[in-house]
Amino acid sequence: MNQAYVLIVDDDNALLQALPQAIYLRMNDVKVDTCDSALDALERIKHHEYDAIVSDIKMPGMDGLALLGKIQELCPRTPTLLITGHGDHSLAIQALRGGAYDFIQKPIERDYFIAALHRAIQTHQLRIQVAEQQQALELHAKSLEQTVQERTRELIAANAAKDEFLSIASHELKTPLSSLKGMTQLLRRRLERAGSNEASSLVNMENSIRRMEVLVNDLLNVSFIEMGMFVLHQQLCEMGELCQRLVNEYVAGTNPPPVVRVEILNEHSMVSVDVERIEQVVINLLSNARKYSAAGSPIRLVVRQENGECIVSVHDSGVGISSEMLPHIFERFYRVPGIEVQTGSSVGLGLGLYISKQIVERHGGRIDVQSVKDQGSVFSITFPLSSPSDAAIDITNIAPRSQKR
Repeated sequence: MNQAYVLIVDDDNALLQALPQAIYLRMNDVKVDTCDSALDALERIKHHEYDAIVSDIKMPGMDGLALLGKIQELCPRTPTLLITGHGDHSLAIQALRGGAYDFIQKPIERDYFIAALHRAIQTHQLRIQVAEQQQALELHAKSLEQTVQERTRELIAANAAKDEFLSIASHELKTPLSSLKGMTQLLRRRLERAGSNEASSLVNMENSIRRMEVLVNDLLNVSFIEMGMFVLHQQLCEMGELCQRLVNEYVAGTNPPPVVRVEILNEHSMVSVDVERIEQVVINLLSNARKYSAAGSPIRLVVRQENGECIVSVHDSGVGISSEMLPHIFERFYRVPGIEVQTGSSVGLGLGLYISKQIVERHGGRIDVQSVKDQGSVFSITFPLSSPSDAAIDITNIAPRSQKR
């Protein structure tokens, strides 16, 4: 225990001499001040914080209960012991209710008084330690909060710079790729007309350019999503017709052509979507199903209605995904480790499913996956059905667009 300071307040001079003597005889490192009135005590309390205050309840002028109230206002963490006469139980109860730490009955039993005073001093010093530690913790927490805020600002700035870089880089790459693609196609046609065998080499170059276009477009899409510039142009379309047309185009444009079976379980599955963006999602799911399935392995695309929703599911019997990896597959730049591409190109940044999820959710829909390792996967996208009164729609609403993905 550190050196303690005690104030004794009593109008009885005999007690003012006896109590300090008892304290000095039984306690070390204690300094005692005395005064004979509550007013004098208040003046001392204003200029010094005591570890404990001992006061008689019955004193002329301001009594001990009134002094207790003032002590609670000026230094609420300082324990106060009140001395009561024998039989003053009601005053003792009032004292405890008023915030007194303990009360001492007259005639004073010295050992009990010393023990009560010792506990009061310890309590006050513990309160000081707790307050100091709490203040230190608050300062540390404030410092940590400032550090976190600074790091957050830095991360936001770095992320914004990264998004801007991706956007600019993607745009800068897209233009020369388009030019290169056009020149390659033109040269291939000339060589084909001339009967040159070198035309086949240019076909491989075109395929490489198309794969690069997919990567660049993925980066652009991510930039638009992160920068809040991902705009949807929704229109009514019949999902079964849209999916059938997409499968036909996908099969015709893939070498060797995959086996894709379309099952339309419900007609008139009318939805309000951005057709170009949904094409992007469906083609991505078909490409993944082909990529991670053995060559020639059939893929099923099922369109059905359930509980006022239109569900499009892509089923494959490929390598599947382990349960540990499933929660992460829609994360940005995530590629499932340890899975080998079975058919087609392995080029990819791990953005396709992330972008698909963003597209579907911005339509108010959801994307789900069920998969068993070595048995295959089922990816499903779900959209709310549009009102049946809007079912009359021209097939031109789902016609192919010249610019895709």
